[in-house]
Amino acid sequence: MREPARLQAAIDILDSVIRAARDGGAAADTILEAHFRSRRYIGSKDRAAIRELVWGAIRHSGERPASGRAALLGHLAATCPERLAGFDGSAHAPAPPDPAEPRTPGSAAPAWLLPRLEERFGAELAAALAALGARAPLDIRVNRLAGLPPEDVAARLPGPAAPVRIAGLDLPDALRLPAGTRIEQHPLLLSGTIAVQDAGSQAVVALAGAQPGMSVIDLCAGAGGKSLALAAAMGGAGRILATDTDRARLSALVPRARRAGAHAMIETRLLDPGREQAQLADHEGKADLVLVDAPCSGSGTWRRNPELRWRLTPARLDRLIALQARLLRLGAALVRPGGRLAYAVCSVLDAEGPAIVRAFAQDTGIVPDRTVALSPHVHGCDGFFVATFAMPC
Repeated sequence: MREPARLQAAIDILDSVIRAARDGGAAADTILEAHFRSRRYIGSKDRAAIRELVWGAIRHSGERPASGRAALLGHLAATCPERLAGFDGSAHAPAPPDPAEPRTPGSAAPAWLLPRLEERFGAELAAALAALGARAPLDIRVNRLAGLPPEDVAARLPGPAAPVRIAGLDLPDALRLPAGTRIEQHPLLLSGTIAVQDAGSQAVVALAGAQPGMSVIDLCAGAGGKSLALAAAMGGAGRILATDTDRARLSALVPRARRAGAHAMIETRLLDPGREQAQLADHEGKADLVLVDAPCSGSGTWRRNPELRWRLTPARLDRLIALQARLLRLGAALVRPGGRLAYAVCSVLDAEGPAIVRAFAQDTGIVPDRTVALSPHVHGCDGFFVATFAMPC
């Protein structure tokens, strides 16, 4: 492909990403892969170049752009203006820029969210936003149930793989590879020997404190990344009930658990939104450990999913906060007397983390025994808030 055709392809993809962000559609990486699958003629070098354009334009702006063209014009004008020559109006090329047409300005976050971010980071706001906007390294978790030691796994991976330690936590199964490392078809990944999982997510599981033989509920399991990490931490001994309200995501856990050698200890249960308590009545007050990895803004994962900035609105954030408070109360009701409760969000917003826990403590009298706030600029992982509780006997 010629450069102008690459630019037009990036614009088309960005238009789809913007629509999806507005309407709650597919994620940007899913849209990219679907675009390429339907256009097999696009070669690997062209795909890489188009990906770079798309992700560069997405990272450029914290505000949702008016169009894919405005997004790409703004990105290129700010970073490599010489490439604007590709807007030449030739066949399969975008039309030449009009000086009066919109170009999306650069920004790190939606303007309405900046006061909330400043509340969290204070004088460190600029450093925090820079880290949230940077490309993330590739973190993996070595599946100890597969029996291959991390040092042996590291020797078989492409590129240098380094151990990871975060906030004083030992993460013996975590390895870090450089940003951009591609392992989608690596035999160790396909066999379940390793899993792609940010070190922050692995820290959540470490803080939860799962032990062999426990009865554990992963209340918001999604596709099961933390369920599988819990199973490994438990040495394959015990029982995990993984629940979620998203059928498609939860169904992905079953084959993943089989590959990981954890299928015998993981049971899945699809829940109906708003009816979770009734559908989990048979587990009330029985679990040794409940992990509430609540749905959230995802603001802690912007470096991996920068288009999430385009999806968040004040109204959506308010709905998430109400859901988080409800799920934490539900999780607490499932823990046996003397058991453990862990609450986590991949968010850097106080309203989704500390404020939820403060309100829960005020309502119930149950205070956390530990809270940890992780952020990319300090800890080098995704942003998380974690609180753990010892439930009264």
